[in-house]
Amino acid sequence: MSYLFKNNVDVTISLNYNLKTKIDMIRLITALIITLLVFVTTAFSQNTAITGDWYGQLDIQGTKLKINFHVSEKGGIYTTTMDSPDQGAMGIPTASTNVTNNTLEVNLQGVSFIGELKKDKIDGIFNQNGMSIPLILSKTPIVSEKPKAKPQEPKKPYNYISEEITFVNKQANNIKLAGTLTLPKHVKKPAVAILITGSGPQNRNSEILGHQPFLVLSDYLTNNGIAVLRYDDRGVADSEGTQEGKTSVDFATDVDAAITYLKTRKDINTKKIGLIGHSEGGFIAPMIASKNKEIAFIVLLAGTGVDGGLILRTQERRANELSGATKDALDYKERLGKKMHDIVNSSNNSKEVTENLKTFFTDFRKNNTETYTNYITDDMVNIMVNAYNNWHIYFIKTDPAQFLEKTNCPVLALNGSKDFQVLPKLNLSGIKSALKHNKDVTTIELEGLNHLFQKCKTGALSEYAQLEETFNEDAMKIITNWINKRF
Repeated sequence: MSYLFKNNVDVTISLNYNLKTKIDMIRLITALIITLLVFVTTAFSQNTAITGDWYGQLDIQGTKLKINFHVSEKGGIYTTTMDSPDQGAMGIPTASTNVTNNTLEVNLQGVSFIGELKKDKIDGIFNQNGMSIPLILSKTPIVSEKPKAKPQEPKKPYNYISEEITFVNKQANNIKLAGTLTLPKHVKKPAVAILITGSGPQNRNSEILGHQPFLVLSDYLTNNGIAVLRYDDRGVADSEGTQEGKTSVDFATDVDAAITYLKTRKDINTKKIGLIGHSEGGFIAPMIASKNKEIAFIVLLAGTGVDGGLILRTQERRANELSGATKDALDYKERLGKKMHDIVNSSNNSKEVTENLKTFFTDFRKNNTETYTNYITDDMVNIMVNAYNNWHIYFIKTDPAQFLEKTNCPVLALNGSKDFQVLPKLNLSGIKSALKHNKDVTTIELEGLNHLFQKCKTGALSEYAQLEETFNEDAMKIITNWINKRF
């Protein structure tokens, strides 16, 4: 979740650890994976006091993030949708809703909330990426000051044409996707870039913690002669569809639909359509370019260069390292993650993944005597096992090299030196190696930038909202000059 709920290649919750206490060891051992995808909900018991709208706020190293649950019941079956208003993600279906007596359990992909109804509040724990964060829900909406616009956000009237558009993905039951096309006024038939968001449901501006990086990037590019198409992910804002059970392969078809739409336009150069993908978007871009030889260029912003399992393990280790975890704890968690990912890789489908992981944990807890193993409870095992859905399984099993090796168009790959989610040296090296056949490849590690391409001190999640900068101008200048030099 380029935001809290961005799937695995995006923002990870980081908390300060004190591994001398039981609760902190529990926080370190719980679920491995971050993600917020969309799933059909189910439930098992009936309690009308649980139904209704519930409002809460996470505190992540001083960063406040509102979380809302909307619980409904019909015929004894409970369903829940979730909002993350500060991230522009509303009405997101969850994977399952279980109500037993006064306990509410809501599960999403890699995320869960378990709480107990106490009078007019639900007191519980929000679990994500191995972290456990207290979350108290009430019936009273949390009203906070409207976040101040960041300095880089463009103000109307723009110096270019901005058009609201829609296009249809015929490969996905004709869902309609909504977006914005910006066109420079004084360039006849300009090159055009399609912006591809990172993992998780997000709007066309890739909104995260008060920042709108795709709005800022599209404004900069368009003011410098490059047209830009950005759109709401399926199931988000004005776009139709769902992310239930989908993988990067499905989301790539949304980009295909955007390309098809652009080819109908008379005001752009249809021979100069390129892709700019951030994080998972940087995984999807070469997936498309490897088979569509008409793609003019791709720009990978914190794109992946190694398989998803390694991405997740290195991401989590660095996040926990920034939070102060000990080397012993880091090594333990990384070994555990590797064993789990090996099981995913050797399994043929999601059912096998679930069964094999449960068997693994039964044996692991019985035979492993390390201290941390004592705190892997049944609930924690369920959280970790349930995190592996279609998206995660595909991501873990897939090496982007298979797509990069077949990509022949010009490629620009950028990473920030302080990106803890997609480690720069590891991934830029992988990208460069897979593209050794390509004669037009530029890879740059940008000093002092984080996963969102903000100038930062540590690169930790806690800085994202606090920083005034939304998208480093030097990075945007590199992208712009690189494209304009070729097109």
